[in-house]
Amino acid sequence: MTRHIQIKEVDLETVWRLRREVLFPERSIDGAKLENDQAGTHLGVYIENKPISIISFFAEGSVCRFRKFATLPMYQGRGYGSLLLEHVMGLAESRSATSIWCNARVTAQGLYERFDMKPVGNTWEEKGYTYIKMEKQFN
Repeated sequence: MTRHIQIKEVDLETVWRLRREVLFPERSIDGAKLENDQAGTHLGVYIENKPISIISFFAEGSVCRFRKFATLPMYQGRGYGSLLLEHVMGLAESRSATSIWCNARVTAQGLYERFDMKPVGNTWEEKGYTYIKMEKQFN
């Protein structure tokens, strides 16, 4: 059976629900909401009209950023998140971005390195997680 897979915009309620479920299960839905969420473009991978992976994308001049990239655990390791990340990289390039960056959990650093992102600066701790800034320069 072939699955119908789409990448499309996601409403904020769905973004907050998936963020909470995947990234912050110890928090309430309000704990998954971030400042400036309304300013971003929120994208997701849908399988049979069910959102399974989400990412929030922001373009500020020639620099793009993404944050709170999350894939439901049962779909992790199957390439769906990579499909979404590849889409976001293409979106940044189509906007003639000079770079794209994110604050990544160090546990996900290897994934971002596969997309030619490099660590920038030192790690830091925030709310029980260790982060590193990852960045990709476009030519």
